[in-house]
Amino acid sequence: MPDDVFQQVVDAARAQGVTEVEAILATETAALTRFANNAIHQNVAERAAHLSVRPVIDGRTARASTNRLDAESIRGVVSQAIAITRLTEPDPELLPLYVGQASACPRHFEETAAATPRHRAESVAEAIQVVESLSQTAAGIYSTGETEFTLFNSRGVRATHRETMARFSITAMASDSSGWAKASACDHRAISPRALAESAARKAKQSSAPRELPPGRYTVILEPAAVLDLVGQMFMDFSATAVRDGRSFLNDRIGQKLFGDNVTIHDDVLHPNQSGAPFDGEGVPRRRLALVDRGQIREIAYSRQAAAHASVEPTGHGFSLPNDMGEAPTNIVIQGGAASLEEMVATADRAILVTRLWYIREVDPYQKIFTGMTRDGTFLVENGRIAAGVRNFRFNQSLIEMLSNVEMLSPAVRASGEETFDMVVPAMRAGGFNFTEVTRF
Repeated sequence: MPDDVFQQVVDAARAQGVTEVEAILATETAALTRFANNAIHQNVAERAAHLSVRPVIDGRTARASTNRLDAESIRGVVSQAIAITRLTEPDPELLPLYVGQASACPRHFEETAAATPRHRAESVAEAIQVVESLSQTAAGIYSTGETEFTLFNSRGVRATHRETMARFSITAMASDSSGWAKASACDHRAISPRALAESAARKAKQSSAPRELPPGRYTVILEPAAVLDLVGQMFMDFSATAVRDGRSFLNDRIGQKLFGDNVTIHDDVLHPNQSGAPFDGEGVPRRRLALVDRGQIREIAYSRQAAAHASVEPTGHGFSLPNDMGEAPTNIVIQGGAASLEEMVATADRAILVTRLWYIREVDPYQKIFTGMTRDGTFLVENGRIAAGVRNFRFNQSLIEMLSNVEMLSPAVRASGEETFDMVVPAMRAGGFNFTEVTRF
């Protein structure tokens, strides 16, 4: 199917005198089981295909898309893309289509692709039983699916990536408290819905009758999902285009030591706990980047256009053209340490343990100050043990300051959150985290 579709794209473009053309064909099969009030209430599945076409004509480019793959629709989307391209202003920095060999990284598991509604229902039922046994109420989702993404261009590039993905998320709710857990994996067998339900239910039970603590600066213990949601906010700035545009907090800071010695961060699409295609939006292979080395800002991502402007090699992190963002690393791996989460708690005199964060918004782009709130399992740690659940806090915190005050790190794991893409991150204990007020939620 992909080869036939692309040949039709090329033929339709040539019929209009256009020889430079790129096409992306994405197909997806997705299924979702949703539950609430301790019962499954929805099971849906869909299959979709999406074709987008990008011609290059005299320094101009544009893109048009369709979700129909019959011959007439393919000719129509090619004509539309060509018409839009001819109406756009020339871009003096636009490069010819990429020529090169894309890399491969198999991430497709037949067992996940073949997961049935019965499999998801049985797993959900087991999770609900765990929560219900503690007189709590469960809600969440269990999804499975597969995608295939193929990029062609008329200069000979053919890059294909197949991947399966499973996600399980559960919230356990008690009368005055809640707990949450989530996991994702290319292979659904790496996820244990029962274990996630046990974690969520335990947090809901432990955080009952929450205390209200005064705002202030506390030592904070962030579980991996909380680290992901907060630290993950800064990686769009590790972009040559963002630096060139003056919208990155790394302006005038590349090469400087911004964080603590124990903070090392890579972008590594081939890490075994990562997901996603090993090539970028033009087919360029993704290169492993040392973004931060023992606190020092080292490397940033370069698309082909940004690399040509800087006279360096592209790193394979460009987004599909045209776009106004340029590029960014999206396979983040934060190097972990040897401490377990339990050790972080056991060695803390007084700290706040945070399960997850939400409603995160940027306050100061250059100092990377963010505000947001804790939720679904926030605890007071005293004398090396969890003493009580606490009312949720709003925070106002600089990431530069926080990553300079990291005291302990756990081994890194694949983490799933709500605010950003999945990453491989550790739990983290840091001093002086700024909680500014108690929330009403």
